[in-house]
Amino acid sequence: MFDDELLALARRVLERCRGTGLRLAAAESCTGGLVIGCLTEIPGSSDVVDRGYVTYSDAAKQEMLGVRSESLARFGAVSEIVAREMAEGALARSGADLAVAVTGIAGPGGGTPDKPVGLVHFAALRRGDPARHQQYVFTGDRREVRLAAVRTALAMLAERAEGSPILV
Repeated sequence: MFDDELLALARRVLERCRGTGLRLAAAESCTGGLVIGCLTEIPGSSDVVDRGYVTYSDAAKQEMLGVRSESLARFGAVSEIVAREMAEGALARSGADLAVAVTGIAGPGGGTPDKPVGLVHFAALRRGDPARHQQYVFTGDRREVRLAAVRTALAMLAERAEGSPILV
């Protein structure tokens, strides 16, 4: 399911977290659990991975992660503020030290001029540090957009685990 490059990046995330004693969580929307799926593809990942939240609907984002209805109404599910609130909620509701959130439009439909297909917002948060946000507009079909989002989320986790970026 995951190519060798993604699995190598997942291994780096796990190694960095082990090296710093961190446990992680992911809050996923458009990736539908693929970030956690990629990490748990690696044997022994249970010593690092605490949990994953698949919050595809707005109601799930609110109920499971505490995303504010005001944020969803004002900015929409695919926004910086919602990505940040998803990461904050994952950290607050888990035993993790590090969280990543992914929310976007994988396509082929659902895009608008302001929020095109391929737009994905990310937030990564390490306990005690401010969240970092990134956004991209990925090209390709639904599968390619989702896998690009997984790659970016893993890179953000690796960066937050050790403090130095991994370029993707």
